[in-house]
Amino acid sequence: MVVVPPVQVSPLIKFTRYSALLAGMVYGKKRYDYLKPIAEEERRIENEERKKREELERIAKELAEGI
Repeated sequence: MVVVPPVQVSPLIKFTRYSALLAGMVYGKKRYDYLKPIAEEERRIENEERKKREELERIAKELAEGI
């Protein structure tokens, strides 16, 4: 097995790769901060609707048992 010595990577390529990594991290943080309140509101609405649905099911069950 022949081991080839590692190739020297251009500083421009290194800079570009790390710049892209940093830009992706900044974008991800901004996107997360934008989407988090929207998701919290959706969860809150979903919980309210679930509680209403469970209450209606409970009432329907009581009415069905009472008949």
